[in-house]
Amino acid sequence: MDVARVALLGIMGVLTGLLFKSGKQEYGVFIGIAVSILIFSYVGVYLGQMKDAVASFGSRLAGSGEYLGILFKVVGITWLSEFCAGLCRDAGYQSIAAQVELFGKTAVLLAGMPVFLSLIETISGFMS
Repeated sequence: MDVARVALLGIMGVLTGLLFKSGKQEYGVFIGIAVSILIFSYVGVYLGQMKDAVASFGSRLAGSGEYLGILFKVVGITWLSEFCAGLCRDAGYQSIAAQVELFGKTAVLLAGMPVFLSLIETISGFMS
């Protein structure tokens, strides 16, 4: 039922934003941002449940806790930067959106560095 609730919230947000399109356009932007934040909070609840499920699965696998933590960090950075960039684009600030995306890509690269280093160590172990 939460999917129907979020879909209805999105449709109501779009229709309310369209009401302000001809007059006060800044109110439409504010409504869009508010609805996006509400929907993102619903996503956060589901992500918490998913994290718990994957963590319980990961506890059964030896040594995978570090990699699962990195995976969640990378996914979180990606989704958050995409969400913020989308809000910036909707408000008409494409250059800020591009900078947020660039920062997100750099943060993902930095967060994934331990996996890359582990891969390099494994490859060098095979070669020697």
